[in-house]
Amino acid sequence: MDSIIEYIIEEDLGFGDITTELLVPENMIVTAKILAKEQGIVAGVKVVKKVFEDMMLSVKVFKEDESKIAKGDTILEVRGSARNILTLERTSLNILMRMSGIATTTYNIQNQVKTINENIRVAGTRKTTPGFSKFDKLAISIGSGDPHRFALDDMILIKDNHIAIVGSVKKALEIAKKKASFTKKIEIEVENSKDAAIAAKNGADIVMLDNMDPNQVKETLAILSDFGLRENVLIEVSGGITQENILEYAKSGVDIISLGFLTHSIKSLDINLNIIIDS
Repeated sequence: MDSIIEYIIEEDLGFGDITTELLVPENMIVTAKILAKEQGIVAGVKVVKKVFEDMMLSVKVFKEDESKIAKGDTILEVRGSARNILTLERTSLNILMRMSGIATTTYNIQNQVKTINENIRVAGTRKTTPGFSKFDKLAISIGSGDPHRFALDDMILIKDNHIAIVGSVKKALEIAKKKASFTKKIEIEVENSKDAAIAAKNGADIVMLDNMDPNQVKETLAILSDFGLRENVLIEVSGGITQENILEYAKSGVDIISLGFLTHSIKSLDINLNIIIDS
């Protein structure tokens, strides 16, 4: 993560913060408070603390990652070079705001779903921001969700284009089971009940029902149960799931609900930084 942080700072800094260098005395010491402007779940505190500390600034944490925050709460207090604080202001806020937005949405959805079934997991997808993916995934975890795969080497996930190249669900699973390490779980994406049954029968650990509506999901689970295949696999649903229809999917009896919008269409939490001039 250090290299990611370095890149993010470098990207914003360019050849230097010319505004701050022109206006702010070199040896000026100030305190800055990072404040919540709306309620939510805070995420990214550890990341931002490191950003500031790497620039020789002292940081006092008031709200740890996973904490609930309300409007007006102080999340962090930073003290040191005014130039360094101002240079890092936008980068630090961008990290905190995005990660807290993801964590807050994940937390709220997970709580919604648990009113239907305590055991359902809300998961993310790989529809993340390139370069920021690890932080996106960390924010989902902080919000009590499951990050799913952090990277392509985490597990075997056979998708529609893999199946198109190989020829069939059954063939794809046969190849994966023959060649893959025993330590890696095998998940396969299917679009209909027939392929779901084939997948469950041929050794998939997880079957992802892709772009099925809640009624199709229920029908598929009933078919798997009728053939004695339901207990063999975890069932994940993905595609077309929104905050408006997620409870219908939760009622269907699935194990995992994965949501791309947790990272690709998230609203950042409103957080700001205020400089306090020593009297």
